[in-house]
Amino acid sequence: MGLLEGDTALITGAASGIGRGIAKALAGEGARLVLSDIAEQSGQVLARELDAMFVAADLADPAAPHRLFETAEKALGAISIFVHSASPKRYENQTALAVTEAEWDSMLTVGLRAGFLLGQAAGAQMKARRLKGRMLFITSPHAHTPRNLPHYSATKAGQTMLVKEMARALGADGIRVNAIAPGAVPGGGFDADIATLAKMIPLGRTGTPQDIGDMAVALLCDRFSRYVTGTTVVVDGGLSLYNWIPVRVNS
Repeated sequence: MGLLEGDTALITGAASGIGRGIAKALAGEGARLVLSDIAEQSGQVLARELDAMFVAADLADPAAPHRLFETAEKALGAISIFVHSASPKRYENQTALAVTEAEWDSMLTVGLRAGFLLGQAAGAQMKARRLKGRMLFITSPHAHTPRNLPHYSATKAGQTMLVKEMARALGADGIRVNAIAPGAVPGGGFDADIATLAKMIPLGRTGTPQDIGDMAVALLCDRFSRYVTGTTVVVDGGLSLYNWIPVRVNS
């Protein structure tokens, strides 16, 4: 049996990149999946590949988190795993003076507000059904180290504290809440000189969605992490050992 056999997981941002890697890893361990993303076409393709359900949702819409959770629960019943990986695209030249109000609002709405509302709904349902559920947020080393992207950094810092608050509130019910902070995983909004960056990473390469997916399985299964909650696991090949990372800034 797979490590997540019998679980039903709701994954946001599942159509590409890290979210896609997590979806494939969880499916490989036997979990039933509800995948969600704003990218409907690629999401539907992945859902067919994994024999999963797909729900298109733009989490920048304030009403979307409630609709998404209700749809997932109605279709597949109890959600025992919630993974929040959704994030708007970002670009490395977005400094504190360059980010627009709309970009700020979108990033925090999708990353933090939607994550809170979905986690709150999942936690209430897990508690009511007496499930020893698990939640996972995809944060970032940006939560602790500034490097342009103030809207992204603020969102990830907020998620990091949200994980701690939810873990403390739900621990007595056997519900675990953790985070993964990925390092340099090319794709999405990531923009850097890969060859140069790889030379700075102690393990000698940038990360892959599978690297993050495998750690997600470890944190979401009871075999390896039944006594782990409220923490963030950094999966970056050692990149965080450097306190400065060169960035290509487009003028």
